[in-house]
Amino acid sequence: MEIKILQLLIPGVGLIAGLIATYVSLQNRALLAEVRRELAELENRVIARINGTFVRQSECLLREALVEERLDAMMETKKRTAAGG
Repeated sequence: MEIKILQLLIPGVGLIAGLIATYVSLQNRALLAEVRRELAELENRVIARINGTFVRQSECLLREALVEERLDAMMETKKRTAAGG
């Protein structure tokens, strides 16, 4: 009788342990996927914030050239009015 109980008990314990391990593994995968998704969303927010905060060098050079053109135009206008225009 005891041998029959042990013959059923040992495989049953192994089966239960396997099922628990599978469940934990699936939970870990789901958690890992969720963490990866949240990390990607956070990365996108950080990049969007950086792009909105910092200006690219080429944009700075274009703005600087535009300011110089406007200043030159203002100086020409001032010279013409001072010369008798």
